[in-house]
Amino acid sequence: MKTITKTLVAAGLAGATFAAMPATAQVNGIATSSPEAVIVRAAARQTGYQQIGQTYSAQIQQLNQLRQQNQQAQQSLDTNGDGQLTEAEVNANPSAVQQIQQREQQIAQTSQPIVLAQAYVIEQLVNDYQNAQNQVIQSKGIQMMLSPDAIQYAPDNVDVTTDIVAALDARIPTVQTTPPAGWQPRQQTLQLQQAVQQILLAAAQQQAAQQQQQQATQQQPSGR
Repeated sequence: MKTITKTLVAAGLAGATFAAMPATAQVNGIATSSPEAVIVRAAARQTGYQQIGQTYSAQIQQLNQLRQQNQQAQQSLDTNGDGQLTEAEVNANPSAVQQIQQREQQIAQTSQPIVLAQAYVIEQLVNDYQNAQNQVIQSKGIQMMLSPDAIQYAPDNVDVTTDIVAALDARIPTVQTTPPAGWQPRQQTLQLQQAVQQILLAAAQQQAAQQQQQQATQQQPSGR
């Protein structure tokens, strides 16, 4: 679980909502999609993450505070203000470094049940993903399904992600958010969870940048 605790609550705990793309047929039997794109947009994933965010709201607030404290502590170590910590800067304040390490351990421990709950949500969807994909493949007569990364160019209508999302939503409208006692996710689930979190984090960063740009535009004095 340690490999994903740094990004588990960075974005998407409230469940990001992604606009659906128009459902269109594939071209010449070739279609594209990816499991992480489908899982991100699945209604059960979004609802499940929202429920997890509510269940662990106190822990999430604590995590945000711990991360903010560590960020401030790291900035205090950066005495020359270049955004990089040298060995000399780290050695100059061992007590601050120790406090950062202690908070990192606390972050990992506090994050663990949230990571596990998110992984449980994803694994329930993964368990039926292939069936949803096969349903779309059969209904559209798809002969070859490729990852979007494998294609340099293709028209928009080769992407059948929306169709697979719709099939998965129909098959699994809801999921459980509390793992059974002793449950551990499969490696495939952990890898997919990392990919999902990266997508959510990128979307959150893009949204934050857009909001900052809008605020800056609104604050600009209007010319006459």
